[in-house]
Amino acid sequence: MNPLSDRINNLATSQTLAMAALARELKAQGKDIISLSLGEPDFNTPDFIKEAAKKAIDENYSTYSPVEGYAELKEAICRKFKRDNGLDYKPSQIVVSTGAKQSLYNIAQVMLNDGDEVILPAPYWVSYFEIVKLSGGVPVEVPTSVDTDFKITPEQLEAAITPKTKMMWFSSPCNPSGSVYNREELTALAKVLEKYPNVYVVADEIYEHVNFSGTFCSIGSIPGMLERTITVNGVAKAFAMTGWRIGYIGAPEFIAKACTKIQGQVTSGANSIAQRATITAVDADPSVLKHMVDTFHSRRDLVVGLLKDIPGIKINVPEGAFYVFPDVSSFFGKTLKGTFIKDANDFSMYLLAEANVATVTGDAFGNPDCIRFSYATSDDLLREALRRIKDAVTNSEVLV
Repeated sequence: MNPLSDRINNLATSQTLAMAALARELKAQGKDIISLSLGEPDFNTPDFIKEAAKKAIDENYSTYSPVEGYAELKEAICRKFKRDNGLDYKPSQIVVSTGAKQSLYNIAQVMLNDGDEVILPAPYWVSYFEIVKLSGGVPVEVPTSVDTDFKITPEQLEAAITPKTKMMWFSSPCNPSGSVYNREELTALAKVLEKYPNVYVVADEIYEHVNFSGTFCSIGSIPGMLERTITVNGVAKAFAMTGWRIGYIGAPEFIAKACTKIQGQVTSGANSIAQRATITAVDADPSVLKHMVDTFHSRRDLVVGLLKDIPGIKINVPEGAFYVFPDVSSFFGKTLKGTFIKDANDFSMYLLAEANVATVTGDAFGNPDCIRFSYATSDDLLREALRRIKDAVTNSEVLV
């Protein structure tokens, strides 16, 4: 008998982490692998944030932190929400967690009962589906495509809502597609949600500053939406602080209190030194991030241009984050260098075996026609990776 719980046996492994682990294993075997699988900035944490952490160590912030976060950090997050997003939160509506992933897990645990439906515009971040499922919810995927820039329409949203719908989760800028919803698009979705006051929204804005569109809109700033929106953010992506593990939410107070309650029984307060450093990060003017954002923008243009030059790959122009999500379905049902390509998973594994390039199948994100590339690496590595991919799919006999 398998002594493990049904809960863990039914939980899928994160395919982004699995592919990253496989790439590391192959590198350890001496293979020249270029990994474009993980979404992690290749910048160092800015020095002014590191200095704040050193200062916190010297000031002996070495005891347990408050479960919901230091008061000074929650106040700084409120200032950030007001400054960057036009959102009016009080410190009692803020909960700081060990990364935005824990923030999302907390929300699911305190909001979902067995059978509650959660609308997931697809593609969605790989962990949404499993977190919802693990919490007893039922993920309801709403498909989109490269032709619509991977955005759902108001009509699709309305069609997905049922009497069992409890929430909608989405990210903007989106991981994996890089899509950014503008104010007009979010207003149209909010008009649909007006008819369903019991449906809450989780807005994952972790990539808000890695945004090339020129503007950013939080759905919580749309009239009538703040009271039913849980805004999720953190410092991992824009500030290159993935390992510091600080995420946070702004939410209706009863939800924030519930998240604090469950966090108190699971992890308690987030890392004390990382929290003190995060005060400095969120209080900083976003202009300090311009050099990183400009670099990602340039890499986006480089990768999109190179992908457009590969026959059979269909690509749009993402407006944020640091991913591209090309449609590779033209290769399905064909044989490349003796390898039959049934689906995106086969294609991704083919690129790993033939081109030594690690990507992630779109199946992991709810879109089986695509694969995800992260371009959070150097121009030289990106050029070499795309050269290898082009060789793998064009310099070979293709059998239908």
